Order: sequence, then C-alpha cells, then structure tokens
Amino acid sequence: MDLEEYRRRARSWLTANAEETRAEGSPDADGVAAEKAFMAKLYDAGYSGISWPAEWGGQGLSQAEERVFAEEARDFTLPTYVFSIGLGMCGPTLVDLGTPEQKARHVRPLLRGEEIWCQLFSEPGAGSDVAALQTRATRTEDGWVVSGQKVWTSVAQHASFGLLLTRTDVDVPKHKGLSMFIVDMRAPGVTVRPLKDMTGRAHFNEIFFDNVHIPSENLIGQVNDGWSCAVTTLLHERLSISGGVGMSGQRENPVAFEALRHTVDTGDPLVRDRLVELYIRSRALALFNQRLAQETKAGIFPGARGSAAKLLLAELSMFQADLATSLAGPQAVAYEEDGRLAASLALAPALSLGGGTNEIMRNIIGDRVLNLPPEPRVDKTVPFKDLKTGTRQ
Repeated sequence: MDLEEYRRRARSWLTANAEETRAEGSPDADGVAAEKAFMAKLYDAGYSGISWPAEWGGQGLSQAEERVFAEEARDFTLPTYVFSIGLGMCGPTLVDLGTPEQKARHVRPLLRGEEIWCQLFSEPGAGSDVAALQTRATRTEDGWVVSGQKVWTSVAQHASFGLLLTRTDVDVPKHKGLSMFIVDMRAPGVTVRPLKDMTGRAHFNEIFFDNVHIPSENLIGQVNDGWSCAVTTLLHERLSISGGVGMSGQRENPVAFEALRHTVDTGDPLVRDRLVELYIRSRALALFNQRLAQETKAGIFPGARGSAAKLLLAELSMFQADLATSLAGPQAVAYEEDGRLAASLALAPALSLGGGTNEIMRNIIGDRVLNLPPEPRVDKTVPFKDLKTGTRQ
C-alpha cells in the first residue's frame, strides 16, 4: 500500500473512531475502561505499534507509515493517556533489552491496551540523582525480595506492571549496584497512593514495596547492570515526552495552543506575531523529534540529544504559559467552558521537572554534547554504603 492510500485509510478510521476532544489527565475507572477499548480498536485496525517489530506483536511497518498516522492524528486527541508510559518508555525498553520470553509475554498486550505500565525510578531522596535510590532487592532461592518507596509515578494506580529500578549491591559505587526488574503492580506487598497536583487531578502516585517477591525471570538485562538499562529507558522517556509519543494528544503544539487561539483577539497583528512565534517554536521541536526518531529506527543512538529535545519542550511549555497569561490576562486561569487553557497553565511547570529537571538536562548537554568539563563527582568511586545521600544518614 502506498503512503497516500495509507493516509486516506488512517484519516477515515480516525474520523469514524476517534474523539476530537476529551478531558486531559488521569481518567477514572470508567475512563480507563474506555481507553482500553479504544486501544484494542486501534491495535486491531493496525495503528498501534506501527513501526514496532512484527515478531513481538507490532505492525512491522516503517517510520514513514508511523509519521503519516501521526500527521493525520493531529486533528484528534486520542484517548490513550494511561498507556503513555508503556508506549513511550517501558515498551521500547522491553523491545531493546527484554528476553524473548519477556517480549512474547508483554509487548502485544501492551500495544493492544490489555495491560497498563508504569515506570518506577524516582524516590523521595533520589529524584534528579536517580542513581542514589535506596529501594533494595535481595536475592532469594527463587528470585528477589524488594522493599522501599517510589514517588511521582504516573498512572501507577491503573498499572498492571512496572519497570522497577532497585539497588542490588551496596558495596560498589552507586551507578554499579543497580538492577532493573519487571514488577507485578498487583503483587502482595505493593501499595499505591495517588497524589493530587495543583490541577486537582492525581497524575502521580507514591508506591511502597513491603517484601515484594519478584521471580528471577523478571530481571531486565544483567544483575548490577541496571544503570545502562535505565539510560535506555530515560532516552526513550525524554524522546517520548518531547515528541508526544504515545501520549494522549498528537498535535504538534501543546494542547493550550488551540485554546489560546479561541481566547485572545487573533485579529490583532501583534497577537498574531506572538502566536506565529509559538507555532514556529513548536514546529521546530516537532522536526527535531522526527529526526531523532528516524535516527533511532536506523540504529543511530541519539544519546544526549534526547535531553536537548526534552529541554526544548519544557522551555516551550513555559514560553506558552507566559504568552497565554500576557495575552489573555486573568481569563487565562479561569476555568470556563472546558478549562483546557487553565489546566495547561497549571501543568506547565511540571515539564521542567518530570523526566529530569532543566538544570540536569543542561548539565547532560554541556557534558555529552558540547564536551564541556563535567562537574566534580566526589562520589564516583565511593561504595554506596559509605555515602550520605538522599534520606540516608
């Protein structure tokens, strides 16, 4: 099938099956059921996992088809929010690093919306410094036992499985004693508590692990090689955040762009100039993300440029928030009609924190892209048990 025919069919399917608008943020139980039903239809129609390997349940097509579908989907906001972490971060990590058995078990159910995934990295004492985490996994005869706490975990209240980064060796420096596991979020000893943010919705959660058993076959990669696994996940995370991969909205611009156009006087040439600048910044980021995605599929590792894309999105979000408040005034934060603009403004600061703070992104870019001298690392060779880090004293 040529690309124009693929485009026509995709547009026809979206028109018949996708909603043009929906509530943003984490849905309730009925909303989750509706999103699962939509993902099943999306997969069965051939539009979920378009460029993922066919042998593991993907469609096995090229980036060209995936790009065509994304272009057509910009006019819709697809109800796939609860699958954003799985599609953008966990699933790609499984495809890259999982065993054949793990891929066969998990990838297709993820793509079809039968299972929801979350990512369990951040902790109260290890946010930007992920390698300082303290959640421990202790080896047993038939697997591992995990105890500890994670926080700021999106969609965990709905998740079936998660990618869990834990410490498995305290006698080596912090980056060398980590391991990654697949964890059953319904297993005994797992407690999930939603956390409300200033949008009024529970986008995040805190999770407690109290002697949770994990089978040996759930290990991702090698024991104590979890940091390299985490780097792979973080790369996918930053690319997915900046590019909207697997997120609920497929538009080039953040959701508030359309809301802003309907709030301000677009007949004013000065206002139009500001909106054009917003569009140009958004379009430039979209093209940069497209290039990184194409390179990734071609086997070219984007490396720290994924951090650049994430930083650009965070700065774009704040630029948009500043523009909205300067043009719309108090109306920008008034929850009138669907409240999309006010909700977007309330959520904007989160993009400069989630997935790594702007300061961390700049450090990564300076060190690994610009080859500037790195910051001093006094803890690089110190065993973790000898560090005073995070909440450890």
